[in-house]
Amino acid sequence: MSYETILYDSADRIIRITLNRPDKRNALNAKMLEELTDAFGRADEDSDACVVVLRGAGDKAFCAGADLGGMAGGDSFLATHEARGLFPELFKRILNLSKPTLCAVNGHCVAGGLGLMLACDLAIAKAGSKFGTPEIKRGLFPFMISALILRTVPRRQAWEMMLYGETFLAEKAEAMGLVNQTVSAEEFDATVEAAAKKLAGYSPAVLRLGRRSLVQQEGMPLDGAFAHLQGLITINAMLEDAAEGVAAFFEKREPVFKGK
Repeated sequence: MSYETILYDSADRIIRITLNRPDKRNALNAKMLEELTDAFGRADEDSDACVVVLRGAGDKAFCAGADLGGMAGGDSFLATHEARGLFPELFKRILNLSKPTLCAVNGHCVAGGLGLMLACDLAIAKAGSKFGTPEIKRGLFPFMISALILRTVPRRQAWEMMLYGETFLAEKAEAMGLVNQTVSAEEFDATVEAAAKKLAGYSPAVLRLGRRSLVQQEGMPLDGAFAHLQGLITINAMLEDAAEGVAAFFEKREPVFKGK
């Protein structure tokens, strides 16, 4: 599939997906949602890659949310309603991915863009970027992304975000746990690249196994989680990469992982 609204690149075990509508502040229209869902599916099937890095084109916005002028799904109420299902389909595709995802928040990240960022496992933000859910000010509510917000930040902070609709800087987003790290504009690209390369240096097989375990155990009772994880430890220990990692430790060298 060729893409019109995003860029897709894979090299050195790193997949890079870029929202490519900088003139629209990388706002999400139906076409972009479809292409992103396809791109993450393509990334999921790449057994050699270790990490997916998601960012926005330009230097002003990661993503301004839904393109209010470009989300019409057809000529009927039902068609428009069903088009909105593109959001949860994309979020679920990212959440269930077989490899870690790193969101490089290179600019303002609001509304649906915030949800896109929260669907990723890790997030590094450029200082000065603004975050928030301003939908309430437009007579709307962030219904779809509220599920991700409530699973990421404490209840009172989540309610304050969505009911007040105020935007705030990346530094506050870090304090709230919305992002892992905030860095200066000068250090941003290098920090993102270093994080991606760190993940790319690990075993693709172990990353897949480990990430899947984190997702699967979230809804399990503690006893069930322990039993599930015991089986995964056995699988992990049987991997060639596990043997290579242990051998490299004793031989005082860097391991060479093959994803097996």
